[in-house]
Amino acid sequence: MASQDKKESSGSSPSQKTKSPPSRRMKRRDFLKIAALGGVVTAVTPYVPYGSFLSQGSGGGKVEKERVILADGTVASVNRFSVNSSQIIVYPRTGDPVKDAEPFKRFQLIRLPAPEGNANNASSFRAYSMICVHLWCLWTYRSDFSQMQCPCHGSIYRTSDGLAIEGPASKQTPPNNALPRLDLEVDDKGDIWVLPPNWSVEGNGIVGYGRKVK
Repeated sequence: MASQDKKESSGSSPSQKTKSPPSRRMKRRDFLKIAALGGVVTAVTPYVPYGSFLSQGSGGGKVEKERVILADGTVASVNRFSVNSSQIIVYPRTGDPVKDAEPFKRFQLIRLPAPEGNANNASSFRAYSMICVHLWCLWTYRSDFSQMQCPCHGSIYRTSDGLAIEGPASKQTPPNNALPRLDLEVDDKGDIWVLPPNWSVEGNGIVGYGRKVK
């Protein structure tokens, strides 16, 4: 009898065996909460005001008229910029090498191929954000094709207005199918300037999100 009582007291029901300890249940509950929060963050990401981040964020730099400085430290000039070529520029500049290296500050200054790029004025140039509006890879300018191409997923953008014409970015609805751009001006010396942008989809666009092409 004693041995039988011992077996009965030491035994447990199937529900008791499968029931998790309170600490484990709490960890699982916390994990589900974090996972749900992650889903919400992902859903609202496209609506984050990245333009505000650029202009007002930590050391974002002032949104103002600014002379274009190339990577070698020289001033961008129509007199020294070849037709059908491009160079990476930073806007807005802060003077801090670390902050100015942020991808969201990178734009590519392009001089259009002939005949569109033959004029020595602002009409020959475009400056687009290098952040692909699909999944934020950095695109490159292919002078051999006169196109902007993203190496990650094959999106291709038109140089004339920054509109995606091939790849996944072209299948996204406006304004998520066009690159933000900077308005440019050329002074009497031939130096190229960036004019103060309007960081909105109706204006110069929102970096990482897109721009409405008119």
